[in-house]
Amino acid sequence: MLVLSRADVRRLLDLDQLLDALERVFVELSAGRTSVPPRIAAETERGLLAAMPGYADGILETKLVSVFAGNHEVGLPSHQATIALFDDATGKPLALMDGTEITAVRTGAASAVATRALARPDARVLAVLGAGVQARSHIDAATRVREFAEVRVASRSAEHARALADEVGGTAWASFEEAVAGADVVCACTDAGQPIFSTESLEPGMHVTSVGASRDGPELDPAVMGRGLLAVESRIAFEPYPAGAHELQGLDPSDAVELGEILAGTREGRTSPEQITIYKSMGHAVEDAAAAGLVYRRALEDGVGTEVEL
Repeated sequence: MLVLSRADVRRLLDLDQLLDALERVFVELSAGRTSVPPRIAAETERGLLAAMPGYADGILETKLVSVFAGNHEVGLPSHQATIALFDDATGKPLALMDGTEITAVRTGAASAVATRALARPDARVLAVLGAGVQARSHIDAATRVREFAEVRVASRSAEHARALADEVGGTAWASFEEAVAGADVVCACTDAGQPIFSTESLEPGMHVTSVGASRDGPELDPAVMGRGLLAVESRIAFEPYPAGAHELQGLDPSDAVELGEILAGTREGRTSPEQITIYKSMGHAVEDAAAAGLVYRRALEDGVGTEVEL
C-alpha cells in the first residue's frame, strides 16, 4: 500500500479542484448515492477518537480523527487524523495518508462551497472568529469564492489574532462581537463550548458558518439557527453529539436544507439580499473521500509516496 506523509498531502491537494469535488459529493450525498454511517467516538477525560467511514465518488475510505481541544497547550493541533483508502471492488487496502492536513483543508473548503452557494454576491467583509488552523483554512478557501475587501480576525488570544491578521493581510479585532458587526460573511472556527456572540449580532444579509464542535457545548447560540435559512451537510447533524451538533438538538430536521439539495437545485437557497443564511458544519466523511481521492490519484500520477507491504 501507498503511504503519504503530511508534506505529501499538502503538496498534492489542490484547493480549487477540491472545491469542485466537494460540490459533486454533496450532491451525491443528498441524492442518496453515497454510503456514510453516523460518526462514532470513544471518549477520554481530555478528548475523543472518532471513526468516520464512507463511500463516495468511487472512494472507499475511513478516517480516524482525535479531537483534543487542549492540545494548543503542548504545541499540537486539536485535530489529528489518518485516512485509509480501500479498493471498492476487492476491499484491498490501497493507501494510508495523513488526515490532519486533509481535515483542515476540506473543512474550510466545504465552508467555502456553502459561502459560494449562499452568501450575497456582493459580500465584501469577511469576519473569521478564531485564529487557529481552521481560521487560516477558512480564509484561504473563502477568498477564492468571494472578492473580500476586508478580512477581520478575532480570537480569545489577541496575540494570535494579530499574528494571523498580519499573515493574511487582514486586521485584528478586539472581540468576536465587534468583528461580527457589519460583516457580510462570518466564519466561526473555535473550540468554544459556549456561544461566542449573541443572536442580536446578526444583521440582514449575513452568511454565517460555524464549524466548531466542542463536546462541552455549542459554539453558536442555538437561537441563531432559527434566524434564517439553515443549511447542513446532512440531516445527521440533528442527531446527538458526536454525530450531530449541539446547536441543532431539539430542532426539526425538516426545517433545514442540505447543501447538496441547494447545489442540485432541488431546494431553494438564498431568496433575497436581506435574508440571513446559516451553514452549520459537523464535518462529513464524503468531504474526506473527495479530498483523499484527489490526493491518491495525484500521487499515482506524480509517483509520490512510499510503498510498503503490510
